[in-house]
Amino acid sequence: MTTSKEIAKRFREVTLNGTWIANTNWQAQISSISYETATSKIGSLNTIALLTFHINYYIDGILSVFDGGDLLIRDKFSFDMPSLSHDDWEVLKQNFFKNAESFAQKVEVMTDEQLNADFVKADYGTYYRNIDAMIEHAYYHLGQVSLIKKMIEQSN
Repeated sequence: MTTSKEIAKRFREVTLNGTWIANTNWQAQISSISYETATSKIGSLNTIALLTFHINYYIDGILSVFDGGDLLIRDKFSFDMPSLSHDDWEVLKQNFFKNAESFAQKVEVMTDEQLNADFVKADYGTYYRNIDAMIEHAYYHLGQVSLIKKMIEQSN
């Protein structure tokens, strides 16, 4: 398996269909979560909706670069989710899944040259490093979502 196909597979595992590392994935965790659960606040923790927005923000921003656009995302805005209605939550989930699959499709056709090229500028590392960081970032917040979901379920 080529490097690009392997890293795309790893990205799909955390976002869409895997169970190898965490025994779950984003799609399994959030697909059936109601708006009420997604927006439930547990102490000072982020909501599931906000964590979903946050990860999708980065996926969408990196996709823009994959498509030849500029890197417009900024860390300081990555938690700036607008007010969310029930319908907005459903749209956010669908956008997340669509963006995740698009991201994986773009990665799996990259050549080794592309993976080793600078991502926007040398200070940001290579495409490979940024894709790998996205996978790690998604796992980090997936763990939070899993725990918050359990906490909400136990409190009901």
